[in-house]
Amino acid sequence: QVQLVESGGGLVQAGGSLRLSCAASGRTFSTYNMGWFRQAPGKEREFVAAIRWSGGITYYADSVKGRFTISRDNAKNTVYLQMNSLKPEDTAVYYCAGRYGDSGNIYRQTGYDYWGQGTQVTVSS
Repeated sequence: QVQLVESGGGLVQAGGSLRLSCAASGRTFSTYNMGWFRQAPGKEREFVAAIRWSGGITYYADSVKGRFTISRDNAKNTVYLQMNSLKPEDTAVYYCAGRYGDSGNIYRQTGYDYWGQGTQVTVSS
């Protein structure tokens, strides 16, 4: 069983930056694909970014490409989401997700087995 705990959310002005962290329990974190999703009020949860365990290949939603960067530190069992040039439309609860190995669609919620509790990001205009 893997537990994921997000942190780093908060209130920021448009154009600002935040870095989210997701700390994972367990000894096999390095073999987990990790992703970030977000859910705005009244909207469905959507894919934001992901990073594969093998090769560290990264994937981004078009809406955040060039502004957000996902990375991981396997020694610390942590995945990060650096968010720059934030916009009011980035306001959402951000969730960290993980799945062992390379199976599953990395862009879809069903591609992950473990989820964090979420952290609120609010961007004011």
